[in-house]
Amino acid sequence: MSYQFLEKTLGLEKVLPISENWSAAADFLLLISNYCLTHKPKTIVECSSGTSSLVLSRCCQLNRYGHVYSLENGEEFARQTRQQLEDFSLSAYCDVMHAPLKDYVVDGESYQWYDLNNLAVTDIDLLVIDGPPGFIQKHSRYPGIPLLAPLLAKHCMVYLDDAAREDEQEIVQCWLSLYPAFQAEYVANERGCAILKR
Repeated sequence: MSYQFLEKTLGLEKVLPISENWSAAADFLLLISNYCLTHKPKTIVECSSGTSSLVLSRCCQLNRYGHVYSLENGEEFARQTRQQLEDFSLSAYCDVMHAPLKDYVVDGESYQWYDLNNLAVTDIDLLVIDGPPGFIQKHSRYPGIPLLAPLLAKHCMVYLDDAAREDEQEIVQCWLSLYPAFQAEYVANERGCAILKR
């Protein structure tokens, strides 16, 4: 699966800006875009901005429905994503929020995770978790569901990237034990994807 195929599928007239070390793999982006185009979620939250922000925003534009709220801990990355959205005429479909990592205690453990003070949404239909980076701490992405649980819609989908990694597999098991209403599916794509459905 190539980024070119994704660009053609979404009818993009510009080449997607890809960063080898940071951009989500094309097959993961195709997974989330297929879901968006089929199910037309209204409120989409993503943890970490970038190429995924463009893809999800383009889906909202094609659907004529939905909005993306992107949490980005790096101020320069946030500015860069906003500029890319502007370049693709997609700014109206995505709010990129600079959300510096702050200290949380989740289930008795200390984590650094996104500051949620500026995230004023409820009933999140689709949650895409591709951050914070794994090198920051063990189980870096674990707080995603516990901290956002009060904001999730009754019927929601969660896509976790990089799920081939041991850390992410352990995270999914912890989530399932805490939130038994979720069902999990694993997609063996380039970096692995865990899909949780409630």
